[in-house]
Amino acid sequence: MRLPLIAALLLALGACVSTDPVLPSLPAAAPVPATSPRVAAENFILVMQRMEPVAESYCRQRGVASNCDFRIVVDDRPGQPPNAFQTLDRMGRPVIGFTLALIADARNADELAFVLGHEAAHHIVGHIALRQNLGADVAARGYSKDFELEADALGAEIALIAGFDPIQGSAFFDRLPDPGDKFLGSHPPNAQRKALVEATVRRLGGS
Repeated sequence: MRLPLIAALLLALGACVSTDPVLPSLPAAAPVPATSPRVAAENFILVMQRMEPVAESYCRQRGVASNCDFRIVVDDRPGQPPNAFQTLDRMGRPVIGFTLALIADARNADELAFVLGHEAAHHIVGHIALRQNLGADVAARGYSKDFELEADALGAEIALIAGFDPIQGSAFFDRLPDPGDKFLGSHPPNAQRKALVEATVRRLGGS
């Protein structure tokens, strides 16, 4: 665990490591602070501690990604909206980033855990490479919805195994603009994503 990161977050959701967001997976929503900075920081730290080892274990078990050493960072650039992203650094190490606004907007640790699981799942199943291979054509846009649903299901499973409630975590969809069911949209309807999370939890015997 990174002590400077913990200290900075506990003081005021402060700055730590920044990285440029690449391939953002969640549409932006207006920030609505729901908890105090201290509670938000403590939730984030708890999620990091419990989710990272589970996500790395899933990654190694799947055997798709060559590097399963996740690096979790905070994007502290001013004015960034609530968002999370997953990318690779120059050495091929998977990076999961959260903007400060997303950490502050989360209603509870379950929401942060679900988002982290979702982003980790993109790496675990190799979505970045698949997106690059598909390109930006119509087929790629269609597959993107499938990628998001696959990441929702695996992310929910990872969060559940780590001791969080994915159903409660998926409530953050209620605060996001609903993309509906647009043919060229990159994200599935919010209701479909929440229903998939609930079905995943039931399948795993979590409710």
